[in-house]
Amino acid sequence: MKVLTFALLVTTGLFAAESAALASDNVIYQKHCASCHGADRLGGSGPALLPENLRRLRKNKADGVIADGRPASQMPAFGKTLTSAEIADLVKLIYTPLKAVPVWGMAEVSASHIEHVAMAALPAKPPFSADPLNLFTVVETGDHHVTILDGDKFEPLARFATRFAVHGGAKYSPDGRFMYLASRDGWVSKYDLYSLQVVSEIRAGINTRNVAVSSDGKFLMVGNTLPHTLVALSAETLRPIKVIDVKDKHGVSSRVSAVYNAPPRNSFVAALRDIPEIWEISYDPKVKIYKGLVHTYNEDNPEGIAEKGPFPVRQIVLDDYLDDFFFDLDYRNLIGAARNAKNGQVVNMNVGRKIADIDLAGMPHLGSGITWNYQGKPVLATPHLKGGQVSVIDMQNWSTVKIIETKGPGFFMRSHKNTPYAWVDVFFGPNKDLMHIINKRTLEIVKTIRPVPGKTAAHIEFDRDGSHAILSIWDQDGAIIVYDAKTLEEVKRLPMKKPSGKYNVWNKINYAAGTSH
Repeated sequence: MKVLTFALLVTTGLFAAESAALASDNVIYQKHCASCHGADRLGGSGPALLPENLRRLRKNKADGVIADGRPASQMPAFGKTLTSAEIADLVKLIYTPLKAVPVWGMAEVSASHIEHVAMAALPAKPPFSADPLNLFTVVETGDHHVTILDGDKFEPLARFATRFAVHGGAKYSPDGRFMYLASRDGWVSKYDLYSLQVVSEIRAGINTRNVAVSSDGKFLMVGNTLPHTLVALSAETLRPIKVIDVKDKHGVSSRVSAVYNAPPRNSFVAALRDIPEIWEISYDPKVKIYKGLVHTYNEDNPEGIAEKGPFPVRQIVLDDYLDDFFFDLDYRNLIGAARNAKNGQVVNMNVGRKIADIDLAGMPHLGSGITWNYQGKPVLATPHLKGGQVSVIDMQNWSTVKIIETKGPGFFMRSHKNTPYAWVDVFFGPNKDLMHIINKRTLEIVKTIRPVPGKTAAHIEFDRDGSHAILSIWDQDGAIIVYDAKTLEEVKRLPMKKPSGKYNVWNKINYAAGTSH
C-alpha cells in the first residue's frame, strides 16, 4: 500500500502559532515522533496524536506504548532511547488539545487523495465462489486489520492492514461490491470486494466519526469531530465535492456525532454534539429551486432559502443535544438520545420538529437500536450504556412496553427478521463476558451464555438468511464465534485480534431491521 508523504499536507501557517509551537518546541517529539505523526501532531504515516484521536488509549497506558511500542504496527519501542521523564513529557504533550481548530479544507482533503488501482482495471466478477452478498467485514482493532469472511463457510477470503483505528462500521455501495471504511484519523478507504484490494483513499478530516453512502451509490458523506465539518465525496473516485462547515446561525461550530443515510428521503442526516440541531443534507437532484437558490425549511428560514450548489443543508433546531439517533423503518421519525440522560426525543423529519419525548434514562445506545413487530405493533429495543436494562418502546405512541433487566449495561443489540431472538451484550462491568438472548415474542431472556469466561462478549451480527449469529470476543487474543441461530449452540470459532465488529453485506445494503444502519 502506498503511503502519502504528509510534508505536502502539513503546511506552515495553517494552524495557530501557539498550537504548533507546543509540538515544535518539544525537541524530543520533533526528533522521534514528527516524521510519522506530523510536526503539528496531525498525523502522517502514523496516527494523529491529539486527545480526540487517542480516546481508545488511556492516558495512564500511553507511557507503556511509547516505551514498549505497539505490536503488529510500525510503532517502535523507545524505552531504551528515552528516559521515563522524557516519555512522561511526551504523554503530556500528546494529550494536550490544540488551541484552535485546525484547517483541513478542500485543498488539504484533495491533496491527500491516493489512487491505488484504476477503476477500469478492476475485474467484472469475483474469482471466488462465495456469495458476494453474504460476505462479512470483520474489523480487527487489535492489530488494525480487516478480515473478509465467507458467510457461507465462515472461512477467511482475505486479510489486509487498515489505517489506524477504523471506526464506525463498514459501509457498502448499494450493489454490495465496494466497501468503505473510515478511520479515527480521517482516512476513508474504498475496497473492492471482487478483487479483494484497496482501490483508493483520502483523508477527509483529522478526527472522523463515520461515513455514510447515498442510496444511489454516487456520494459519501463524512462526519468529522476535527475540524468541525461534513465532507461530501464522490463514491466512484473518492475525490471531494464539497466541504461543509458545521455552524449554527450564530456562528457557533460543532463536532459531528454521527451521519447516516436516509434512503427514502434521498438525504444524509447528521447529529451534532455542540449545538442543539440535527442537519439534513439532500442529495436529491430534484430539490426545488427558489429564485436560483435551493429550497429548504426551518423555523428561522420561513422562505426556505439556502446556499447555492449541491448538498443543501436543512437545519432542524431542537431543545436538547443529540449524540446518537435511530430511524423508524420508513425514515419519517428520528429517535435520538437526549444529552440530559433522562429521556429520548422523537423528531418528525417531515415537519422538522420534536413531536414526543420517550422515557429513556441511562444513556440508551440508539445507534444499536433494532425494531420488530410485537403483538402487531412495531417496537424499538435499545440497550443502555448506564444501567442494566433494555428498553422496549411502542413506536406508535412512544410509550414504554417493557424494561428488560440485564446483568449490566449493554452496548450492542442485534436480531434478524428470520429469527425469534434478539441478542444483547453486557459490555460494561463485571459481567462483560455474558450475552443475553431475548425472545422477541415474550420479551423474556431465554438464555444467557458465557462464551469465554473473563473476556468481553460483544457485537452479534447475522448472516444473510439469519440462520447464524456471529459473536465477537473483544480481546487481543480474541475470536469470532458462530452460533446456530435456531438451536443457540456453537458451530465454529475463528481466532481474531480483538474483532470489534462484523458487518454483513446483505444486511447492511438492505437496511435490515435487526442491524445498525
